[in-house]
Amino acid sequence: MNTKEVVIKEGIVKESQTGGLFLIEFGPGEEAWSVLAGKLRKFKIRILPGDKVKVEFSPHDLTRGRITYRFR
Repeated sequence: MNTKEVVIKEGIVKESQTGGLFLIEFGPGEEAWSVLAGKLRKFKIRILPGDKVKVEFSPHDLTRGRITYRFR
């Protein structure tokens, strides 16, 4: 996937599931399931409910994303 074709949004982690699946809330009534990007998994960055994160989406499927950054 070309980086120009990526949709980036910021949201708050609402729920954490087993297997590294997270429910992210972007606004009222706007939610999506997301997984951790490889770098976050490699460096064991912890994501907890309430954390603000940056999520990348494919323009073809805005219901599943990839968490690429956790804000401090």
